[in-house]
Order: sequence, then C-alpha cells, then structure tokens
Amino acid sequence: MLTEVSAGPYTVRGISVGGVYTSLQVPELGVVLDAGVPIRSFAGTDRIFLSHGHSDHASALGSLLGIRTLIGKPPPQVFLPAEIEAPVREALAVQGRLHRTETDIETVPMNPGDTHHLGHGLWVRAFRTHHKVPSLCYQFYRRVSKLKPEFQGLPPAEIGRRRQAGEPLFDEVDRLELAYATDTLSHVLETAPSLLDCRVLILECTFIDSKRTVQDAQERLHIHLDEILARAEDFKNEALVLMHFSQAYSPDEVHAVIQARAPESLRDRLRIFAPTSGRWFG
Repeated sequence: MLTEVSAGPYTVRGISVGGVYTSLQVPELGVVLDAGVPIRSFAGTDRIFLSHGHSDHASALGSLLGIRTLIGKPPPQVFLPAEIEAPVREALAVQGRLHRTETDIETVPMNPGDTHHLGHGLWVRAFRTHHKVPSLCYQFYRRVSKLKPEFQGLPPAEIGRRRQAGEPLFDEVDRLELAYATDTLSHVLETAPSLLDCRVLILECTFIDSKRTVQDAQERLHIHLDEILARAEDFKNEALVLMHFSQAYSPDEVHAVIQARAPESLRDRLRIFAPTSGRWFG
C-alpha cells in the first residue's frame, strides 16, 4: 500500500525505504521522483526525475516504460544527472533486447545550476547533492510577475493605464514551490540554502536515533535526524517531508521517535513519509 501525505498544496505519494526502493509522485506538479520500484499508477506521469543511478532509486525505470507501453503512452521525459545519461540509455538498451521491445525515452541531462522550463510557468532547477555517485536535488518553482514596490500603492485603474502605456511595472520573481533532496550529506542545506525557503521540502532522513550515530550517517553519505533537529530554526518551509528511513526501523518506530524528538517549532510542519502502522511494503 502506498504512503500518502499532504504537504502544503501538494500531495506526496509513493514508497521509500533507504537502500531498498524509493519512488514518489507529486500529482499536482505532474512529476515522479525516482524509480526504484515500478508503481503502476505512476506509469502515466510524463516527467520522471532521477536523483542518481543507484538501483533503489533507478532500477525500475525500464519496468515503468513497459507499463507505459501497455497503456499506450509515448516515451516520457527523464531528467537525470548529465554524467549518467549514457549509462542509463545503455541499461535500457539491454533491457530492450531482453524484452524485444522499444525502451525509448527523452533524456534531459542536468548539471548543477541548470534550469528547465516545464510549461505553464513551472520551472525546475538542479543542485548538486553530496553522495558517492553523481547525484542531484531538484527544486520546482513558478516564475511569476510581481508589482514593483514603488508602484504597490497605486489604484488598480492607474496600474492598468501605465501598463497599457508600456511602463515596466513588474519584476519577474521565482516562487519556490517544492524541492526533493535524497541520498546526500546534510551539507546540501549549506550548498543549496534556498531549499530551506521552498514551500515544501522533501528531505532524506535515513537514521533517526542512537542505533546509528551522526558519524555513521555521514560515512554512508546520508542524513541523521540529529542534524535536522540541530538546525530546526533554519527551516522556513511550510512543510518538511522526511523520507528514506533505514529498514533498521519499523514504521511505528519512525513515527514514535520523530514525534517524540521534534521541537515544537518544527513539529506541526513535519510530515513523516512512512506507513502509520504495520510493516514496510514488501
């Protein structure tokens, strides 16, 4: 059964367990984030974003393409770190030979700092994350027009008149909507500080208590809950979605530990991406 949480105006649904599988969908943005498990209801989404090439995040891409073929969907766009574009295409070509089917995709290779227009005012920006293979964080934002401060006191009729006359009344600004950062050191919050200002931040939190220390997490190039709590006041997000928990914890443990440890300033904004009862999927 899929996990689903509401985070601000967005729905985050899917499955994530560190080292096992991660695939999320944000239907309001029309995106799938990673493809570590083939979820049938995700196959109709036309934009897939791969954070990196590890199997628990990317190995189900071929299966998703197979499902898309069954339902008559054309090749999707796959956004991915530029360094892994060729290996991903090679892997899909091998799968295609095994299945004797086409496994075509439209790749969109991204480097840190690259932006791409997704249409209807929605953009994506890539940031480097800190893992042992090439990896990216994706930040989705809307580019909107905002009245310049010096004109904000004008009556609407006067604004309309000046605008019609061609006077430059507006600035284009980026409204940061949602970011996805997984399989990374917490250092990403320093190298990409705008993540802290996104309306919604989906952030990995692989280890959550003394079963693994912060040093253990850093040696594995992952994030520990201690690191998040140490900078709780820095998160300006409307919602912070924690995910990618280690299978060393049960879902019940994840909820209990985080709810007990989270400070009041962060507790109401936290979304724990884990089943509320039972075991992890599979």
